[in-house]
Amino acid sequence: MRPVYVSAAAVVPFGKQPGRPAAELGAAAAAELLRGAGLSPDAVEAGFVGAVYGGSLIAQRVLQRVGVSGPPVFSVENACASSGAAAHLAWQAIAAGVYDCVLVAGVENLTAFGSGALPLTSADIEVEQGQVMPAAYAMRAQRYLHETTATVADLTAVTVKNRGNGALNPRAHFRKEVTAAEVDASRPVADPLQLMHCCPNTDGAAAVLLTSDGFARELGTPRTRIRASVIRSGRFHTSFRDMTWPDITERSARAAYGMAGLGPADLDLVELHDAFAIAELLHAEALGLADRGTAHKAVAGGEFHRDGRVAVSPSGGLLSRGHPVGATGASQLAECHWQLTGAAGALQVPGAEVALAHTTGGGIYGVDNGACSIHILTAED
Repeated sequence: MRPVYVSAAAVVPFGKQPGRPAAELGAAAAAELLRGAGLSPDAVEAGFVGAVYGGSLIAQRVLQRVGVSGPPVFSVENACASSGAAAHLAWQAIAAGVYDCVLVAGVENLTAFGSGALPLTSADIEVEQGQVMPAAYAMRAQRYLHETTATVADLTAVTVKNRGNGALNPRAHFRKEVTAAEVDASRPVADPLQLMHCCPNTDGAAAVLLTSDGFARELGTPRTRIRASVIRSGRFHTSFRDMTWPDITERSARAAYGMAGLGPADLDLVELHDAFAIAELLHAEALGLADRGTAHKAVAGGEFHRDGRVAVSPSGGLLSRGHPVGATGASQLAECHWQLTGAAGALQVPGAEVALAHTTGGGIYGVDNGACSIHILTAED
């Protein structure tokens, strides 16, 4: 299999943009990507666009707006991992020698749903009983607090850290630091989660250009190599479900580390799927960033801060950057790419050479999560 590179990235700043439909947001990100790379639309050999609520033929509606018309394009829906899955499919195609230049985008406009929890599929027994994602994560949080020495203050510390990072990110939905007192004073959502323990519904789009080695050299833009690209789905069972262990993340990470020939200790930064504050603790442990039941101690000790042992969500994560679900995976890849090419500005993690992007999502009966994508990237000379 051939090596695959990220050769350019672009993100439409996240936030409430009710007047901009998903296709328009996606086209803006794709146009910025092509312009920044100095690339003609005719050079794009294929396109993969991830979205959850974008509607039929979202890939065509995005890419035709920027002149990518005629080559094969694919719309990808895989819950919160949609554009992570789109990147995986593009990676496969380039690694197999099918294409040399593929445009990957993720798009979403969630303003149409107003405030509150996003709608889940109605053809599901748990959803029909009233299950929503804040409630699912609240149950996970309650169990984690019960089984460890963590407290609600540790959940708040995650929010304070990530909102502090996001305050420096011009692409983030929330660009203001918050104090622990402000987090604790935010309104209750689902015990023990307060509003600021939850990511905001957001509109936005992101795009990354995946290329072969030869194409990357000809293009001449700063590049990063994708050392691993992994997708896993949740294992279905109706027996006991451990609410404190995201098995899908652990399995995906194990496969990605094996593919890359790297381990958790090699990571300089992780863009992690922190849709709720408890998610950072659970997924950090499943990724091997901390021993089980100790991630809250790592946060408290500064180990996950931007200048710590491994920077977790230096962009601000979903808690600050926002979570336009279809766009999250691609935006994480963009943030990792900029970190590894030294283009992250105020967000820069000193000496960053290895990064991991992680998305997981999709609450359906019988699985811990529906889909998970993990990419490991390294800096290139």
